[in-house]
Amino acid sequence: MLAAILTLGGMGAVAGVGLGFAARRFAVEVDARLEEVIEALPGINCGACGFAGCRPCAEAINDGRAKVNACPVGGEGTVLSLARIMGVEPEAAVAQVARVFCTGGVEEARRSFNYQGLGDCNAAVLVSGGGKACVFGCLGLGSCVEACPYDAMYMNANAIPVVIDDKCTGCTLCAPACPKDLIQMVPTGSDVQILCSSTHKGSEVKKVCTVGCIACDICVKVCPYEAITVTAYLAQIDYDKCTDCGLCVAKCPDDTILDFSGVRPKSFILAEPCTGCTWCRDVCPTNAITGELDALHVVDPAKCIGCYMCKDICPEDAVEMRGPEAYRGGVKVVAEPVPNRLTLLQIK
Repeated sequence: MLAAILTLGGMGAVAGVGLGFAARRFAVEVDARLEEVIEALPGINCGACGFAGCRPCAEAINDGRAKVNACPVGGEGTVLSLARIMGVEPEAAVAQVARVFCTGGVEEARRSFNYQGLGDCNAAVLVSGGGKACVFGCLGLGSCVEACPYDAMYMNANAIPVVIDDKCTGCTLCAPACPKDLIQMVPTGSDVQILCSSTHKGSEVKKVCTVGCIACDICVKVCPYEAITVTAYLAQIDYDKCTDCGLCVAKCPDDTILDFSGVRPKSFILAEPCTGCTWCRDVCPTNAITGELDALHVVDPAKCIGCYMCKDICPEDAVEMRGPEAYRGGVKVVAEPVPNRLTLLQIK
């Protein structure tokens, strides 16, 4: 009995010494900075940064393969923390928000049949496309809403998902939940959106939806910044060029283009700086400004759409935007999370 105990004890001691030696010999050094970077990231592993998860993103930041603003979800706080850890100057985070590129709900889009089955878009699409006559249209069953971990989406009464911008972190988790690939990430503050995904000809779109893009080119022609192009029968916005002036919103014949900026401010011309140069009058796309050369000019608020073009061109800085600031660094005022279609009939 004693011999057995001594034998087992000896084997345990030898094994312990061996394990201790192996632990020292094959120990993997832990990068303390990498652990700090991982801790600074949100940890939701959404993939919005372009990496498989937060740890691969942290490794890329730590190795210098990614910048400290690589995570679009963490926001400014995360960028500042990562910059401190890495010992670099913080760079502005490229904030993004989700947009559902379809507004053809119950009222606007025709149905080819009534789907009866699981309340899931991915299941419905397997049944002859899900019931919408438009093959590109939102099925309205809310799979994207279920996928959002931040309660930043909800289904409205028209069976269309709505994004609550203030809650959306840009994590992109809602996008793969949509079998029609209708959800895209757009830069925060890009308030004018062409919310349609159909690449069918206008005549075909008209048969199935009243708010679909018909590729009429009106928005292309009215845009003063050449920010809109039509490709494969679908109008698209170049966000690097777009200033959110809203002219395309007012001109779109089918209300396909929406303005998420809320209530726009109106321009007002100050008497003292104004020299009556007529520049603002000449540039105004809605003829809202009147006045003679060398005389004070006046803005008709009923015609002004708050496009900022007069303010941008005024050489004397005599134009003041009054009312709720909608964009360009102001405090955004959104009356409700559902965007309202502008009814600027005076310039249609």
